[in-house]
Amino acid sequence: MVVRVRRERSCKVGHAGTLDPFATGLLLMLLGRATRLQRFLVALPKTYLATARLGWRSSTGDPDGDLVETGRLPDSLELPTGTVRQRVPMTSAVRVGGERLYRKAHRGEQVETPERDVQVHRADLLSSDEKTARYEIECSAGTYVRTLIETLEDAYCSDLRRTEIGPFAVERAGEELALEEIGELVPAAAEALR
Repeated sequence: MVVRVRRERSCKVGHAGTLDPFATGLLLMLLGRATRLQRFLVALPKTYLATARLGWRSSTGDPDGDLVETGRLPDSLELPTGTVRQRVPMTSAVRVGGERLYRKAHRGEQVETPERDVQVHRADLLSSDEKTARYEIECSAGTYVRTLIETLEDAYCSDLRRTEIGPFAVERAGEELALEEIGELVPAAAEALR
């Protein structure tokens, strides 16, 4: 997306948080001077709609991995909230030894990935049946929703859509905001503009 927008706009372009290849939804694109706000926007909490496919496991926690049907349903559909310790997935963009983990994973390498604490503010079960469970999850930056879904054990994240980043919502996607508007929505970012 950055390359595409850079070609269209012929200006400096950045973004505020990657999405997994299988995920859809909100991605904040930063143009020109707004690229200076990246660190403030990346740190904002995120909200997702996630679907767990029950009775299955994935080698990557998502539909892109090797899928195995277990036939076992989770005992509980409750996801952890509060401070949650997560191990960074091998298929993430986190750098280990100067290289992104997903590149190592594509070569078949296995390395010890770092662990980190994330905050899961809420994980509301919206609906469920014998095959799937749908959640709305609000969490801190750096949370891997697919890893959160894997805590159910016999489940993987089959669908993921980011609907909000802090005060920014997918319903307003495509709108361009002036720097002053961003500063009003994210006061910490306003300081960086001065």
